Amino acid sequence: MRTIIYVDGFNLYYGALKNISFKLLDLPLLFETILHPCHQIHKVRYFTAKIAAQPDNPLKPRRQEMYLRALRVYRPNVEVHLGHFLAHEIRMPLAYPTKRQKMARVIRTEEKGSDVNLASYLLTDIWRGICDCAVVVTNDSDIAGALDLAKRYNQVRIGLITPAKRHPSWQLKKYADFVKRIRTNALKQSQLPNPIPNTTIYKPERW
Repeated sequence: MRTIIYVDGFNLYYGALKNISFKLLDLPLLFETILHPCHQIHKVRYFTAKIAAQPDNPLKPRRQEMYLRALRVYRPNVEVHLGHFLAHEIRMPLAYPTKRQKMARVIRTEEKGSDVNLASYLLTDIWRGICDCAVVVTNDSDIAGALDLAKRYNQVRIGLITPAKRHPSWQLKKYADFVKRIRTNALKQSQLPNPIPNTTIYKPERW
């Protein structure tokens, strides 16, 4: 079964990777581990955005770039699709307001483009007929509309892989032919080699 995987990179990171050490993730190997052998993984589409340095984590962008280069070199069937970040100042209520202050001005950073890109590529690939199964890796209900269209106008199978420990989104689950969850043991077994063969790309000591 020709299968294409659509990975919401930030949903995967915050749902499964943020607080563990298994971040040098071999995406195709992970999904080969999770899915039934009948799935022939034709392509993995990875949707993310370039992150910015933070005062307490100035090397964060460098680690991300290292990981994206490692994927491109070692796994040519992985395609990286980049969105972008928007930062703007807003007023928000304090968690513990006082008589003198109830609101504060904060900088909100939002990742833009990945949901739209994921939905667009998903529907385009399905309508081009280049896959028999589309597997979405997210728990973000924003793409439910795209799954609805995919099921309504095409007989392709839809899979849902959730990166979070919480229950799968019911808005996504109702369109899925099967639902699976990413478990820590699968992440541990699906790491890229360190270093990447025939390169100077190493896993950072601190990640």
